[in-house]
Amino acid sequence: MKKIIVTGGLGYIGSHTVVELQLAGFEVVIIDNLSNASADVLSGIKNITGIQPQFEKLDLRDKATTISFFEKHQNIEGIIHFAASKAVGESVTNPLLYYENNISTLITVLQQIQHKENISFIFSSSCTVYGQAEKMPISENASIQKAFSPYGNTKQIGEEILQDTAQIAKGLQVISLRYFNPIGAHSSTEIGELPGGVPQNLVPFITQTAIGLRQQLSVFGNDYPTEDGTCIRDYIHVVDLAKAHVIALKRLLNKQHKTSFEVFNIGTGTGSSVLEVIESFERVSQQKLNYKIVNRREGDVISAYADTTKANTVLGWKATSTLDEAMLSAWKWEQKIRKTN
Repeated sequence: MKKIIVTGGLGYIGSHTVVELQLAGFEVVIIDNLSNASADVLSGIKNITGIQPQFEKLDLRDKATTISFFEKHQNIEGIIHFAASKAVGESVTNPLLYYENNISTLITVLQQIQHKENISFIFSSSCTVYGQAEKMPISENASIQKAFSPYGNTKQIGEEILQDTAQIAKGLQVISLRYFNPIGAHSSTEIGELPGGVPQNLVPFITQTAIGLRQQLSVFGNDYPTEDGTCIRDYIHVVDLAKAHVIALKRLLNKQHKTSFEVFNIGTGTGSSVLEVIESFERVSQQKLNYKIVNRREGDVISAYADTTKANTVLGWKATSTLDEAMLSAWKWEQKIRKTN
């Protein structure tokens, strides 16, 4: 059984990926500092898979503890690196937090594995590396524009660090997965998105507003050059995204990669506006949402949705869930956690 380290493995995307890894037969060791996650997620993972993954509470900014961890876990074959701060808006107001947490931790991890003979590394990247792309849909060949936010910039820098390191660390193979907008929850309602404090992402703010936790949803601008004036994004079900990590990891482990650093867009290939997402939620939940149009938010691009041709053909992966299915799963998760708590 191949041992895989998952950093940030109790977070939203990380926990769903741990589930898919365990279902695929991998041994998983989770690192998480619990800054944006709960140890209770471990029981949700076990309830789905029947397996309790190994877990160590560890802050990757603590270099000594990180070195000790990797000395203990010598027989690893892969790392999936999620651990990072991830809110665009917050990164604009607190850029130094993002540069410290997203860049220094990546460097620390790479320093521990760069001399190993054979390590497969999956990097949690983002479509924000494209900035405001010149045309839609966005392919992997699109030019990298200046990032609109410090968060996006950390993903650009992270990819550059990985590309440079993979060139000199001959045992390191990297796939960078450029996510579009993950939403939804596991169909079991055992795990889902658990934002700390006020949500930074659209869908949990929608569900929290609908359940009465938030008074009103703010829609940031309706004067963009789009059909209904609101921003357009590519919303992908988190389980589809998690499965892409397993497929990418197997590509590296099976030596199917063409170069030491590869990138893939992971999305649905369809753009949906903020108002379309609200309409989808109202349709599947039978709830009327209280929302208000407010001024634009700094750091937001107008439109971003994926050309998924490369992921579909080269990885053999394709998103299967619809926007309505993802929104319904998010609503069921919201109802479950409010009932539980």
